[in-house]
Amino acid sequence: MRIVAMGGGTGLSTLLKGLKKYVRPDGSSDGPVPSLETSPGAEEPRIIELSAIVTVSDDGGSSGRLRREFQVLPPGDIRNCLVALSEDEALLSRLFQFRFPGGRGLKGHSFGNLFLTALTGVTGDFQEAVKVSSEVLVIRGRIIPSTMADVQLEAVLGNGRIVQGETRISRSSTPIARIRLVPANCRPLPQTLDAIAQADVITVGPGSLFTSLIPNLLVRGVARRIAQSTAAKIYICNLMTQPGETTGFSASDHVRAIYEHCGTALFDYVLLNSAPIAPRLERKYRVQQSQSVKNDLEELKKLGVRVVLADLVSGGEGAHSAPKKVRHDSDWLARAVLEIAAKHHGSDRQKSKTGKLH
Repeated sequence: MRIVAMGGGTGLSTLLKGLKKYVRPDGSSDGPVPSLETSPGAEEPRIIELSAIVTVSDDGGSSGRLRREFQVLPPGDIRNCLVALSEDEALLSRLFQFRFPGGRGLKGHSFGNLFLTALTGVTGDFQEAVKVSSEVLVIRGRIIPSTMADVQLEAVLGNGRIVQGETRISRSSTPIARIRLVPANCRPLPQTLDAIAQADVITVGPGSLFTSLIPNLLVRGVARRIAQSTAAKIYICNLMTQPGETTGFSASDHVRAIYEHCGTALFDYVLLNSAPIAPRLERKYRVQQSQSVKNDLEELKKLGVRVVLADLVSGGEGAHSAPKKVRHDSDWLARAVLEIAAKHHGSDRQKSKTGKLH
C-alpha cells in the first residue's frame, strides 16, 4: 500500500518511526514484518511507498535562526523526519540530532539543521538537499516539504488581534479563531499532489493543530485533492490539549477546526487513544494548563466519521522507566493506522464493515 503522512513536529516523526518497519519499496517479502490483528488468512500489510508531507512554517529556535540568516526553509521538522525514517538509527542519526551545547554562533543548533543548510548552499536547492540527506541516511520513504514558498503563519485570535509567526502564535494564551498562510497562494510541489492521488492511506496528525497540521492543508489545492481521494483518510488526534492553542478542545473540536479552515470534510476515521494517562502525568500537565483530549464520540459521529479507539500511549505507571511526557507509542500508532487501512480496503472489496469501529 501507499501511505501519505502529513504533519510536523514530534508527532509526525513518531508515526513515521513506526510505519517504516513495514516499508518494502520493491514489494518484497524479505525480512520480518511486525504482526497485525488482521482477519484470518489476510496478508500482512507492506508499504511500498511512504511519503511524509512536512510543514515548513517554523520560525523559532535553530530553524528560525537559519531561516533568517541563510534564507532557507526551516530544516528542523525535516531533520526529525529524516532521522525517524533512517535505516540505521545509530551513529549517523544521533549525529543529525546532536545539538551544540555552546560555541559562538553554534549554541542551540543541531548538526542536522546545519547539514541541510550547507547542502542547500552547495546544491542551490532545499529540495535537493533533502533528497541528498535522504540518501545519506538511507531512509525508508521520502520527505516532501509542504511548499517551497517562504511561508509565514498568521493567526486571528479570539479577541480580534492578529499575531504573526509560529513562535508568537504558539505562545499566545488567547484562543485562535483563524490561522492563515502568508502568502496565501503558496503552491505544493507536484510530488505532493501525485502522492495524495496515488495513496491508499492518508494520515493527518498527530501534531499541533493550528501550527503544524492545518498549515499543510491550507497550501493551495491540497485539501481539495485529499477530499477527492478514495484512500482511507485518518485523523490522528492529539493525546493532550496545548495551552492557548487548543485549551479545552475535545476530539470533535479538533476535527471541526480542520473542516472550517479547509471548507470541506476530509476524514473517514478519527483515531483516538483509549488508554488512561498516568495520574502523575495528568497532574503535571494540569499545572501547565493542559489536559487529556476528551473523546466525545457522539459529536464525532455527527461529523460523519468513524471512530477507532486504541491503546496508543507510550509507557505507563508499570513501565520499567516511567515516561516524563505523554507521548504516542510509535509501534502501536503504526499498527492502529495499518489495521484501519486493512479493514477499510477489505470492506471496500467485501462490501462489509469490520473492525473495532464505533
